[in-house]
Amino acid sequence: MIDGALLIGGDTRQAETRFTAVNPATGETLTPDFSSAGADAVAEACALADAAFPAFAATDPETRAAFLERIADNIVGLGDDLIVRAMAESGLPRMRLEGERGRTVGQLKLFAGVVRQGDFLDATIDPALPDRAPLPRPDLRRVNVAIGPVAVFGASNFPLAFSVAGGDTASALAAGCPVVVKGHPAHPGTGELVARAIAQAVKDSGLPAGVFSYLPGETNELGAALVRDPRIQAVGFTGSRGGGLALVRIAAEREEPIPVYAEMSSINPVVLFPAALALRGEALGKEFVASLTMGAGQFCTNPGLVLAIDGPDLDAFIASAAAAMTDAAPATMLTPGIHASFEQGVDALAGHDAVKTVARGKVGDGVNQAVGAIFDTTAEAFLADRALSHEVFGSSSVVVRCCDMAEIARVIAGLEGQLTATLQMDAADEADAARLVPVIARRVGRILANGWPTGVEVAPAMVHGGPFPATSDGRTTSVGTLAIARYLRPVCFQNLSAALLPAAVRDANPWGIARRLDGKREASPR
Repeated sequence: MIDGALLIGGDTRQAETRFTAVNPATGETLTPDFSSAGADAVAEACALADAAFPAFAATDPETRAAFLERIADNIVGLGDDLIVRAMAESGLPRMRLEGERGRTVGQLKLFAGVVRQGDFLDATIDPALPDRAPLPRPDLRRVNVAIGPVAVFGASNFPLAFSVAGGDTASALAAGCPVVVKGHPAHPGTGELVARAIAQAVKDSGLPAGVFSYLPGETNELGAALVRDPRIQAVGFTGSRGGGLALVRIAAEREEPIPVYAEMSSINPVVLFPAALALRGEALGKEFVASLTMGAGQFCTNPGLVLAIDGPDLDAFIASAAAAMTDAAPATMLTPGIHASFEQGVDALAGHDAVKTVARGKVGDGVNQAVGAIFDTTAEAFLADRALSHEVFGSSSVVVRCCDMAEIARVIAGLEGQLTATLQMDAADEADAARLVPVIARRVGRILANGWPTGVEVAPAMVHGGPFPATSDGRTTSVGTLAIARYLRPVCFQNLSAALLPAAVRDANPWGIARRLDGKREASPR
């Protein structure tokens, strides 16, 4: 059921201030209208989260893991109603959203496994050495603990996988942190359905109601109030650089500053090495456009920059890409605002004196349609004007003609931080790649070979992060099991009696987790 309510702890309520959602494919206003949370709702949700924190953080692994799995099951139980509503609010096709639902459920179940295994606690015991000379060693026990309530901001481009029950929420709950979600105003009905599924899981698991709250709204003031609340201890955000940096500033100005884990901006360079370009340049041109235009280019890992040595082989790649782009159908963008920003960015590139428009996609009849664009420039021009490296969120990319591999390295070294870099290479390119990879590694969070960056596998080894401004903290990831580390901190217990120790570091090991004892990793007792 969707009735436009706020979900504060276990209660639903309506607010006087309302807003509506729009179908971006048609421009139609959707029903019902929705509550817009105000300062009072923020304060109440944060107070409930703070009150719920001690009990939730102390839950045993099985209880917490079963809770995450119950959320996943409840989301699946929403059935087709969730997909239909998400289609109406995002303009995304059914297949994409069904896949995204699967990813959302998969993330929750992945973190359930992480919690059961217990490695995220990094439980470490250094027993006392009372007879050690010249000084005895005290009994030392260390374990990671949850940091406290977390504010999560729903993303516009992933209404399921990076929103109400997305990776930020899943990893925070797995860590033992209550979550207050600021729902994205572009898909409030989708958000409410998922929020109700989480709230029901909280209730059915016997957890404190404040473990989860959902606050929809379309004002910047709502997000600012949430980050300013002194009970919030960390923030998870996926969105624009402007929005992310605004939250970083607010968090830094608090009496007690807190971390903001913001994923913000990336153009994801693709390097076409000479041998690969010579052998399969035409095929690479088609693959590049397929990746660039997927989902109207509304992916944070979209290939917005291509680097290659100038010459006939690059000309053949560009000709192939141009032909593919000319045939590319337009696609609906997520919101009118995102479409307007895309058009502004494309127009700026098209009007630049040092940039040539290579090809544009087909023009559609509907509203908010992304018409793809490929541009061409030189490394000299690219290095001279930082504006050419700004992200255009959508199906737009710039091909940069370089003189040699050294110039490609200079372009990469001059880039801001990125989420990904892609190497299109063959065996004959390995020597060049070996010299370039260390340069790339200083600028990105993930390097991939002979693929395309769109698509992020949810797996333990994945890193979806990168140096600023790809993310606000390049030491972290928002995808993969390492994401849980953002919402944990280590605590050492020295010479405490067994009754005062956390369960994870008691001698009896009641949770049955693998631990490090006196510097040696113990086998898991499970």
